[in-house]
Amino acid sequence: MDRVALRGLKARGHHGVFQKEREEGQTFIVDLTLGLDTRPAAADDDLAKTVHYGIVAEEVVAVVEGEPVDLIETLAERIAQTCLKHDEVHEVEVCVHKPDAPITVPFDDVTVTIIRSRV
Repeated sequence: MDRVALRGLKARGHHGVFQKEREEGQTFIVDLTLGLDTRPAAADDDLAKTVHYGIVAEEVVAVVEGEPVDLIETLAERIAQTCLKHDEVHEVEVCVHKPDAPITVPFDDVTVTIIRSRV
């Protein structure tokens, strides 16, 4: 399976279990790796035979900016399901970064990574 990756998609969302997170929001960063067969697109040099990563990026940002959830695990799942709606995508790895998580000790990042595929 071939891979198309998008790294560092940034969007502001209002996800989290604390009221302050819901009210003020924060930046979330998403990394995606889409699993698909790129041979048909490459053979014909045809965008219609692969996934349009620009559209996927817009859809993912819309999910992050959309309906708030408590857990970034839930956010990652919603992003994965959005990616799998594209017929060409057979598998997706989603990593959601929450660099401004409300943690009381010094840290660089919090991430949740999931892998989902068509059943």
